[in-house]
Amino acid sequence: MSGSILFTHSYFYRFDPKQWKAQQPFPPYGTLYAAAVMRECGFGVSLFDTNLRKSPEEIIPLLKTQKPAYLVLYDDGFNYLTKMCLTNMREAAFRMIKLGKEYGCTVIVSSSDSTDHFEDYLREGADFIILGEGEITLRELILALESDNDVTAVQGIAYCGLRITDCPEASGQSVIRNPPRPVLHDLDSLPDPAWDLVDMEAYRGIWMRHHGYFSLNLATTRGCPYKCNWCAKPIYGNRYNSRGPERVAAEIEMLIERYGVRHFWMADDIFGLKPRWVQDFRDIVQAKGLKFTYKIQSRVDLLLKEDTIDALAASGLRQAWVGAESGSQKILDAMDKGTTVAEIREATRLLKQKGVEVCFFLQFGYLGETREDIEKTIALVEELLPHDIGVSVSYPLPGTKFYEKVKNLLGEKQNWTDSDDLAMMYPATYSPQFYRRLHRLVHKRFRLRQELRRLADGVTPAWRRIIRILYYAPAALLDTWRLKRLEKTPAR
Repeated sequence: MSGSILFTHSYFYRFDPKQWKAQQPFPPYGTLYAAAVMRECGFGVSLFDTNLRKSPEEIIPLLKTQKPAYLVLYDDGFNYLTKMCLTNMREAAFRMIKLGKEYGCTVIVSSSDSTDHFEDYLREGADFIILGEGEITLRELILALESDNDVTAVQGIAYCGLRITDCPEASGQSVIRNPPRPVLHDLDSLPDPAWDLVDMEAYRGIWMRHHGYFSLNLATTRGCPYKCNWCAKPIYGNRYNSRGPERVAAEIEMLIERYGVRHFWMADDIFGLKPRWVQDFRDIVQAKGLKFTYKIQSRVDLLLKEDTIDALAASGLRQAWVGAESGSQKILDAMDKGTTVAEIREATRLLKQKGVEVCFFLQFGYLGETREDIEKTIALVEELLPHDIGVSVSYPLPGTKFYEKVKNLLGEKQNWTDSDDLAMMYPATYSPQFYRRLHRLVHKRFRLRQELRRLADGVTPAWRRIIRILYYAPAALLDTWRLKRLEKTPAR
């Protein structure tokens, strides 16, 4: 093939202070899949991995020396952070689009944000936007361009009907949106991700310095069939398709042997939904004699099916993040969550019984939430004492039922700047200041209860527990007082 391809993506950890502070970076798994597909077609591929970079301008030397025919901004659709469509990352993508055009590249973009706002990306100079799942679309698009064929038959793309330079408005009839592409069912037909493109030692160094171990990410599935009405699924949709457990185990085995990694983040929206998948995975892992640990995202109702928790623990599960969301059944039902508070309690009990760390995603500010609902959530956290919590506020994204409910209430700001923004985008029960203070209070009350439990259980050193208690107790009282004052602040 004549055209070389420079792959990149728009997530910069340094542009997201909360995530950069955590120092837990993962390579762009979805980007590596797309690069592997194009390399299999015979193209020369390279990667400008923005994760650990300081600015979009760092791509310039690669554009100068490699002179790629195509610059493909292909975001990692398996990274939940990219689904937030953060404006810091959007601006970085726009800058790289412009740089790509300055150096004569055909610029192709695939991301959650560009799928939702393809006209904006075309207006910034992109030649083509891939809508939804991207590998097959990218392959067909570039092969058509290389052969000077018409792209009107390529499903799942948006582009200007005129030449991009003659299409500054990128709106109305000037934009062509081809019919959507059906989702890919046979995930095992894809080649393994192009792991060799990653500067693995840079990632390893960060993990080892800050955590004492090295972790990599991979995915076993695509999509989620559940109907939580606030959850955006612009890339993989509501379908659920799995890789074979044999293929996943083989990739893990390769990563262990090649990079010495022994911990994995399974980046699936929902891990192990397909019947018997986790049991088959356990059997293959044990037959291969693989020794590793991993963490997942799942649902409490799914974890309670048959011997799922037993099978997960036997295959190396160390930590499970579950979407608890709320301790109020009223709010769970309003979200169309499909789970119960009783299931949260039972799944937590069984996971802890198997030595698995349980972590809760929590969400405040949903429509109709009262102070009583908030207190129920805090009480549930203090009762069950998960290993960790992630606290957010309800965040409307295009394509969701929740967005349709509040879109007429949204102000000018409709996306967070970074993942710690936590701005309320619509008038909730309380003011934005209230929810920011609530975020702090929930964390402090949770940490206080954790330290009290550890002190009572004799976890040493006791002096460290006492010092933390002496910090969290008055801090929580102060935040409680401040929160009561903020209850009277207008919602917007």
